Amino acid sequence: MARSPLQTKLCDMFDIQYPIILAGMGGISGPISGPELVAAVSNAGGLGVLGCVFMAPQEMDEMIRKTKSLTDMPFGVDTVLPAEVPEKGTTAEFKADLSSLGQEQDELVKRLVVELGVDKSEPADSVKEATAGHSMSEQADDKAWSADLFNQQIEVILEHRVPVYAAGLGDPGPWVDKLHQHGTKVISVVGHVRAARKVAQAGVDLIVAQGHEAGGHNSRIATMPLIPQVVDAVSPTPVVAAGGIGDGRGLVAALALGAVGVWCGTIFITTKESLFEHYLKQNIFRGTEDDTVVTKVYSGKRMRVMKNALVDAWEKSGVPTLPMPLQSISILPIMDGAFRNERADIIPTPAGQILGMIKEPKTAKQVIEDMVDGAEKVLAELSTSKAA
Repeated sequence: MARSPLQTKLCDMFDIQYPIILAGMGGISGPISGPELVAAVSNAGGLGVLGCVFMAPQEMDEMIRKTKSLTDMPFGVDTVLPAEVPEKGTTAEFKADLSSLGQEQDELVKRLVVELGVDKSEPADSVKEATAGHSMSEQADDKAWSADLFNQQIEVILEHRVPVYAAGLGDPGPWVDKLHQHGTKVISVVGHVRAARKVAQAGVDLIVAQGHEAGGHNSRIATMPLIPQVVDAVSPTPVVAAGGIGDGRGLVAALALGAVGVWCGTIFITTKESLFEHYLKQNIFRGTEDDTVVTKVYSGKRMRVMKNALVDAWEKSGVPTLPMPLQSISILPIMDGAFRNERADIIPTPAGQILGMIKEPKTAKQVIEDMVDGAEKVLAELSTSKAA
């Protein structure tokens, strides 16, 4: 029996049924792709990836243990390894730096707290109970902001011998050999050919070429021209496509461009297993393909989020953003009030340009089944057309 076109090298590499990877989604507010979503994707035949960006090593350890209790299938862990961050530093020290490095930004934040109304409104009783003693500022105290803590995150992954590690940002090259020694395969997410060549030479197992259409941190280059150029540049290292892919048509297109699978975030963000807040999921359901914007306001690096009042106000002010991680820390006073009052018009909603395709909640299994069924339908139609 002929092998299905959907049984790609990616399936063989990670011992999965379908060439679909859940993007490791997370951020300052916590993980989006948590243990339940990761396990659901892996159990449905894809590869689930935990979103552990900025997460304290101790919390990562708990997340990995919980995921292991929910699935026997392979899964991964995603963190970031940005080169520009300080080697060491606590949240308190970074906040102190803002008084000298970010005086202009600090003044703007104080003004926007008032202008955006996050200093006045009172949360509902249910929100008060859920957030009592847990403001964004307080939760941020144990976040991984420095290179030292990013390295501690890798040590947790090594300790657990997690099957897959994904560097969602930055160069995992210095860690590749050690990760391989512990039986962990390495994925690197890149946005241009130069970075792809660098990580391929470092020996990563898989490269995710993520285009401009993607939610979260992304590239300046669109997905369709990026994928074949990366594929050609790093062969025989396999490449996975990301950015603007959310159904079977996108999966087939990615394979046609030379990729061995897809890395998808936005299509999974509203699933029933996702940890994304319910009111932010509703925001996505109301969105269209034109409702996103690329900004540095939330992290100090380019990322695509849904258009909102904070991005609009900051951009209009003309005040430049700070580098990572200072920018994320600088806006904590705004985030405190926004989360306390469920302000979907302020909280970052990372989403790609497939936004208009998502209209109802599904389970992760349904997303994968729909994508596979859609891909098989497209392939069948193409085969029929060719035969005719």
